[in-house]
Amino acid sequence: MGPASHFGELRNKTCYNIPVPLNRLFKALADPTRREVLRALRAGERSAGELAEAFPLARSTLSQHLRVLREAGLVEVEARGNRRVYRLSASVMEEALAFLMELGKGAEDETPLAHRLGLDG
Repeated sequence: MGPASHFGELRNKTCYNIPVPLNRLFKALADPTRREVLRALRAGERSAGELAEAFPLARSTLSQHLRVLREAGLVEVEARGNRRVYRLSASVMEEALAFLMELGKGAEDETPLAHRLGLDG
């Protein structure tokens, strides 16, 4: 099996012992536009229209960014009449911080993060 096919297998599984939800989170955070959307939501919830006014993007492009953020668990959306209102979701960020803190601890903590979060199956 060549390296390309091996990568294809990794892409669909937990990669390097990082739980799949965290992989989605880090992928979502990798894009600078999505990070700016998160910064905009730090001040509080905003409608899709308000976000569209704040970013020089086509609405379809912004919608795609919001979908990635929602699927990663970084934002929550609520339908209010004909508006969709977005707000930050802190729980996934807490998981990411816990993961990063675990990396910094080294080997002295023997309990893997996936086990502590109940993600090890």
